Amino acid sequence: MFWVLLLVLAWAVAVTACTRLCLAAVRAAAAGTDSARTAEHTPPAHALTLYEAAFLSGGPARVADLTLVSMASERRLLLAHTGWATVVDPRGRDEMERSVLGAIGPEGQSPIAPVRARAATGEAVRGLADRLVSAGLAMPDGARTTVAAGLREVRTAATAVLVLGVLALLVPAPNVPHTLVALWFALPLALTLSCLAMARVEIPPYTRWASPAGLRLLDALAQDRTYLTSVAVHGIRALDEPNLRAAFARAPRPRHE
Repeated sequence: MFWVLLLVLAWAVAVTACTRLCLAAVRAAAAGTDSARTAEHTPPAHALTLYEAAFLSGGPARVADLTLVSMASERRLLLAHTGWATVVDPRGRDEMERSVLGAIGPEGQSPIAPVRARAATGEAVRGLADRLVSAGLAMPDGARTTVAAGLREVRTAATAVLVLGVLALLVPAPNVPHTLVALWFALPLALTLSCLAMARVEIPPYTRWASPAGLRLLDALAQDRTYLTSVAVHGIRALDEPNLRAAFARAPRPRHE
């Protein structure tokens, strides 16, 4: 019976995807534990800088956003509501600002979207990430990307099971009620959906940029309502200037966040 072959394929797809997600979650949990141990053996450091807080809150893209907003707030960079960035002061005060200026280019003007993308993948942000991971404050890149890939695979598996079930119902199956076929395919579909449901509860703590130790330091900034700190922790949604909101609204979000 052809529908049985489709059912076997559905089970194979569902079990494989869910198993990979579970293994990725276990590895992410282990990475989080290792980060906590590293933080315990690391001498206490000063409070988080704004760049560090931005990375732990939203990753490389958040660091690029913070740098742009910081320079714009000091009138050293003009972010137009049309989505373009124009250099006013070409002297970067730190490596992040120099990275943004380099991303804008020698002409001193560029659309904001490619500037954010290049700055987020620049050497300055990579160095910041490495330092935070070494200090046990940030999750290793592999722990996040593996879990994210596992989640995508399970979503794809759920869709595949559904499609295979529909195909099985369309294929004539003598002496087998359609209701029974549907119930058999409901089992692997339930497996994938329940796996996704549990992932929403159990996995998010291991897919953040910050490790448990980093999250504790971020919590210390919760009461800080200053402008740039709010941008670092909450992103561009914390902007209260209409022109800046319009400038970022015209620039698509980079993939790094």
